[in-house]
Order: sequence, then C-alpha cells, then structure tokens
Amino acid sequence: MLRREFLTASAGLAALSALPARANPLGKPVGIQLYTVGAEMKTDLPGTLKKVAAIGYREVETAGFGGVSAAEFRKLLDDNGLKCVSCHLPLADGDWGPQFDSANAVGARYAVASTMSNHKTGVNHADIPDPANHSDFDKMTDEMNRIGEAAKKAGLQFGYHNHDFEFKKFADGALVFDRLLKQTDKNLVKFEIDCGWMVLGGSDPVKYLRANPGRIKMLHIKDFVASTERPSTTTKGHQGTELGRGFIDYKPIFAAAKAAGVEHYFVEQEPPFVEMPALEAAKADYDYLHALS
Repeated sequence: MLRREFLTASAGLAALSALPARANPLGKPVGIQLYTVGAEMKTDLPGTLKKVAAIGYREVETAGFGGVSAAEFRKLLDDNGLKCVSCHLPLADGDWGPQFDSANAVGARYAVASTMSNHKTGVNHADIPDPANHSDFDKMTDEMNRIGEAAKKAGLQFGYHNHDFEFKKFADGALVFDRLLKQTDKNLVKFEIDCGWMVLGGSDPVKYLRANPGRIKMLHIKDFVASTERPSTTTKGHQGTELGRGFIDYKPIFAAAKAAGVEHYFVEQEPPFVEMPALEAAKADYDYLHALS
C-alpha cells in the first residue's frame, strides 16, 4: 500500500472510531448475558462471540467460559472487541479464591451470585422458608457480606442477582428482597436486578431503583409472554420472548435506572427460543433497545 493510501485509510478508521455509539436507553454500551447464546457457545465458541460482536454488543456478562480457561476466553473477547464487565460465578460453593482469579483474568469488575444454593433460602430456586427466627436467612446474608469483603480484597465488587423467589413474603409480611437489601452491607453487596423476574415476582423495578440509588449497579433486560400461571424458574409457565414482544414496559425502568446510577445492563432471554434462533433473537433484542431510545 502506498504511503498516501495508508494515511487515507488510517484517517478513515480513526474517523469511524470517533463516531458516537448508536443511541440506546442509558447512553452506555449495550451488553448481553452470554447465557442467552449458551447453546451456540458450546458448539462454536469463537464463531458465536464473533457474531455477538457483529450484532453490535460491546459488553458481555459471563455464566461460565464456554469450556475454555479464563485466559483463553479473555483472548477471544479481545479479538472481537468485547469487554467482560461481570461474571456470574458459583460463589455459594465457598471456594471464592479461584472464582475471583477467573473474574480478574477476563477483566471483570463484578463477581455475581445468581443464587445462594447452599442455603435453604435458595436451593434449586425453591421457595424461601419461613422459620420463626429467620436463622437460615440470617446466615445467608452474613455469608453474602463475607463474600463481598473477600471480593473487595480481590479487587472486585460482589453483586447478587434475583429471580422471582426473592419477592415472596415471610410470615410477618416482609419481602425477602427487602430483607436482603437491609441485612447486607451496602458497600460490600450490590445488586443486579433481573427486571423480568422481578416483575413476575409481583414487584416493580422502578420502585426499587428510585428507593436504592447507588445500590443497584446492573440490570438484566428480558421479556416474557404474558401468562396467568405462577411465576417460577423451574417450570415453563412463563415463556421468554424477544424484547418488545412481551408485556414488560422498559421505558420507565430505563428512566429510573439512569437516575439511580446503573452502570451496566445486559440483554438476557430465557430459552427455549420459539420465534427465532438465539442469535437472531439477540439481534432483535439489540435493535429493540436502540429503537426504544
């Protein structure tokens, strides 16, 4: 390539990189929880990440590393211009050190537990028990604080991701999620609201975002086909669907999120994929978010 051609091409690339990102509801990079394309990652990890990047996603949240090491996964992300900002990890298993090492290896800021499965309060997405003294629940929140302290020492921020069962009530009428907020240290334990599961649990993300500025740092953005069946992560009572095809109104949620200091948000769609394959659904979700803005 002639020097003049090289300079012209370089200038063009520089101008392209300087262009603002496409509009989106929070003015932040659109992220995806890779669980959405988990099946595709099992068959073609490099190709799936390349397609995710081609759709336009720039941030990802992991739920495992697709069968490769954290270091290998980081290289695949770097090769495709993707940044991992959060990892879902089995932190309830107790072996936190290696988990935190993996999160740091992929460049994550957040280490997230999506259930505290070694406690009765969350085993296999079961109902929250209601012992008179709440002793098991208290043990769980104490452990969440310990995980948060250990994560801080590892240079990470611990976060907790909800499903629907945190919006059940104890016998005294208190919501489990409210007690989680109250009994965990606000500096050590942040929250990732799964807006879809929260709505199915009967609560309002807008309410929690407004009441807890700075505490809720991330969102999962998902939609469900309307159903009259009881919400549950263990049944097919609620079919996941592409954003905008279900019943959740995200405009007020994003407005509240912007004011509450939410840092990241991730598309996540629950399988099975009925209307279209997962990668096509991921593109439909991405396009919806830009149209929403």
